[in-house]
Amino acid sequence: MTTLFRRCWPLCFLLATLLTTSPIAPAEATDEVLLFSFFRGNGEAGLFLAWSEDGLKWQEIKPDYVWLTPKVGESVLMRDPCIITGGDGQFHMVWTPGWHERGIGHATSKDLIHWSEQQYIPVMAHEESARNAWAPEVYYDEASTQYYLFWATTIPGRFPETEGQGDGENNHRMYYTTTKDFTAFSETKLLYDPGFNVIDSNIIKAGERYVMFLKNETLTPEEKNLRTATAESPAGPWSPASPKITGDYWAEGPSAVHWNDQWYLYFDKYRKHAYGALRSPDLTAWEDVSEHIVMPDGIRHGTAFRAPRAILNALQAHATP
Repeated sequence: MTTLFRRCWPLCFLLATLLTTSPIAPAEATDEVLLFSFFRGNGEAGLFLAWSEDGLKWQEIKPDYVWLTPKVGESVLMRDPCIITGGDGQFHMVWTPGWHERGIGHATSKDLIHWSEQQYIPVMAHEESARNAWAPEVYYDEASTQYYLFWATTIPGRFPETEGQGDGENNHRMYYTTTKDFTAFSETKLLYDPGFNVIDSNIIKAGERYVMFLKNETLTPEEKNLRTATAESPAGPWSPASPKITGDYWAEGPSAVHWNDQWYLYFDKYRKHAYGALRSPDLTAWEDVSEHIVMPDGIRHGTAFRAPRAILNALQAHATP
């Protein structure tokens, strides 16, 4: 027994050391959770938040609790809220303040509870005939340490080749501006013209490439589906749009997030008053997992994003009487 012990004690000591001093590698969800910003109705109430552990089952942090009420714009709405973590460590949110605004809303928060004064950014004020500035999104680019703000706008007569193919007189293209401090902004420029009426872009970075998810808003002939494009920079040039990646239903408001080694793409099946989702390991082969997701009632066009679990804990504590 003594000889056996002497032979095995180094291995036993190593195992004991590992068990007592090395923590078991936590699952991805241990330190982070997924949060989802969304609106209800026409956006008059404000910001709602949901959370998830697995990317499939979502629940509101507190049912019907409004985390921020809109205060800017003529219509004073908060539609299409997009939230990201910026280079300054704060959460940045942009939103659509009205159907016929030529500007977008912006606010920041360290905890999603206490918010800065709301800012109205007149991104299309220089275009007097611009009809709107819809579904803005914000993307922080680490390579250039600046924020890209992008949105869809119709400027009558600007793209005559597709006039009359959308709803009413709308004929959108994607535009953008950049900023480092949300005080000084670059000149607004065209971001993407895929050759059709396009809205609701969402940009992520995967490896060395940037991927844009977008909605083909063409009504005649009927499209109303989601597609992708790629680029080497958030400013483009962007590739031609891919074939549609969603099924035979109208889809909008795409939002992609990487979770548990998978990419999840959430979207609003707005005619069905339901939410859908696709899942992919590589952003190429997509599996429709819509039947497996659970979303809060009345959820509309929002954004999925990662956040520290401590943020969720604080939100839950704040919302508890």
